Amino acid sequence: MALNIRKIVTYTEEVRIEGERAADRPVTTVMVAVVLTNPWAGRGFVEDLQPEIQTNASDLGALIVARLVAAIGGADRIEAYGKAAVVGANGEIEHASALIHTLRFGNHYREAVNAKSYLSFTNKRGGLGTSIQVPMMHKDDEGQRSHYITAEFSISDAPLADEIVVVLGAADAGRVHPRIGNRYLDLEAIAAEKQAQA
Repeated sequence: MALNIRKIVTYTEEVRIEGERAADRPVTTVMVAVVLTNPWAGRGFVEDLQPEIQTNASDLGALIVARLVAAIGGADRIEAYGKAAVVGANGEIEHASALIHTLRFGNHYREAVNAKSYLSFTNKRGGLGTSIQVPMMHKDDEGQRSHYITAEFSISDAPLADEIVVVLGAADAGRVHPRIGNRYLDLEAIAAEKQAQA
């Protein structure tokens, strides 16, 4: 079954002030969502999801990545990235997972931005206007806490009961004014404490 796309939604936000202090430069976050018919809807319990994954996931990934890269102004601008899927009420969470947790889908994004980190994700069931959260991390360094960002938006008329919303997110920097350090500093401090106690 080919993709049956009802709509494509692009969400953009630009943060200029955080904590009453202006950003050194605005941080732009972009999400591109595709609202499509759940390819397993109305078929009861489907044991083998692979035929639809193989038919749909790669084209879906390529489409969203192209839109996302264009919306943010080029792949070289992307520092943080993530993905999400929301299945409508008549679908299984496994249906949402099936479209985004595959190399056929994710490799389009990883290759476009030459990433080293895995794509962080959420997948859930929800109704019209449900909150869609896209957790992100640095595309090259999972330990950079400055780029732990969760972008959130909603689509007022999606997903319908027989639909899935598939989303990719990107940010051109980390959070505005990050100052909690990174995982490596914590590991060094813990190692130093253990050595001092030895």
